[in-house]
Amino acid sequence: MTDLHYLSATALAAQIQSKAISVTETVAHHLDRIAAVTPKLNAVVQLAAERALAEAKQADSTPAKTPLHGVPITLKDSINTEGIVTTYGTMGRQYTRPSQDATVARRLRMAGAIVLGKTNTPEFTLGGECENAVYGGTSNPYKLTHSPGSSSGGSAASVSSGCAAFDLGSDTGGSIREPANFCGLAGLKPTAGRISRAGHAVPFGVGAGDLLTTIGPIARSVTDLELIYRIIAGPDGVDPTVVPMPLQASQQTLPTSLRIAMYTDGGLGPMAADVRQTIEQVAQALLQAGVDVVEDQPPDLLRANELYTWIQSIENAAWLRSLIAKAGTKEVGPNLQRVLDGAASVKVPSAHTILTELARLRSAALGWFQQYDAILCPVNVTPAFPRGQVAQQSYVETTVWGHTMYYNLTGYPCGTVRAGTSADGLPIGVQIVANPWREDMVLTLLRFVEDAFGGFQPPQL
Repeated sequence: MTDLHYLSATALAAQIQSKAISVTETVAHHLDRIAAVTPKLNAVVQLAAERALAEAKQADSTPAKTPLHGVPITLKDSINTEGIVTTYGTMGRQYTRPSQDATVARRLRMAGAIVLGKTNTPEFTLGGECENAVYGGTSNPYKLTHSPGSSSGGSAASVSSGCAAFDLGSDTGGSIREPANFCGLAGLKPTAGRISRAGHAVPFGVGAGDLLTTIGPIARSVTDLELIYRIIAGPDGVDPTVVPMPLQASQQTLPTSLRIAMYTDGGLGPMAADVRQTIEQVAQALLQAGVDVVEDQPPDLLRANELYTWIQSIENAAWLRSLIAKAGTKEVGPNLQRVLDGAASVKVPSAHTILTELARLRSAALGWFQQYDAILCPVNVTPAFPRGQVAQQSYVETTVWGHTMYYNLTGYPCGTVRAGTSADGLPIGVQIVANPWREDMVLTLLRFVEDAFGGFQPPQL
């Protein structure tokens, strides 16, 4: 079954439930796929093959009563997995086997998913390059010399190459959306406060930036995004920032009378012509579908870069230094050291000033957004760039993260899906943003783009 590894999670679950395929056959096939592509990609960096096969055998002997019964997945190495080495990409945790799953991992396993292994991430999910001293670097399945994105680059490369039905990413400044974009996938960053971060490398309780980081799904279809998101969402009695907000279902067709703001470069700097063209083509398709598309952009888009840098650098990045010390890491890798050095070089105002500015930005954005249902904009200014390029830049770089981190500051739900292809065959996605708690609107619009432009296309590995 050469195409088994590219079935969606939804399709795999249906095939397993109908007994068209066995769980053992499915898991073994995906383990073989991991073995075949790992020398090229280095995406799956820790295997749990014996346990996965044992769980598959047990799943074959029990009725399929859960939505992900027997579906093989990988999980980002920043997410704790009971009994499977979880390093966070840092040497202090090189041999750490957590005693319990992170909330999101536990919920996926309770839903029937089988964890095959862990996927690569930069140290503590920071640094811009998907590489670390424990496992090295990861390549893009569409062009091996290029980046799969960061920090969920291993997750995206795994799903894009067919190693797993889906993975989870975490997003502090764009780390779900950039890898999904670079690897031709669909990705969802839910509203801040929707998903528990208990058991994640960057947990709740990290000071001024507490609501920047959100966990969310990376998959090959928008339907899978919604399936996974609904399983992992909601309070867990551990993360105090999670809000018990109802989950609304997306729609298969676009609602009438939608009004969408659209921008391309946003004044953040030069943009590749093919990225601009892709956004404009999606805007045109929306117009033809009866959507009111208005060229506009949220306030303070340029200001966000400086504010984000302040938050990450406050008190000499004390939040990050605390995580490093807790992990027992004596010497961080060069990418994370660059983050620490950058934080030390920034002149940061008082915490009062930062929090006041953040509240003002969020209030201004919220007021502006009242006139729109969603935003259509870029994920990045270029398709995937060569590996090593970001390492030559400062940690927070407007041209790299400017179109994503604004929505970490506001906490809005947003996602990406493939909508185009560059001249040299690299995927190009667009970003959809909705009002707080309206993941359903993001998913509805992502599905429209996926249907109109074809969505995921397998790389030629």
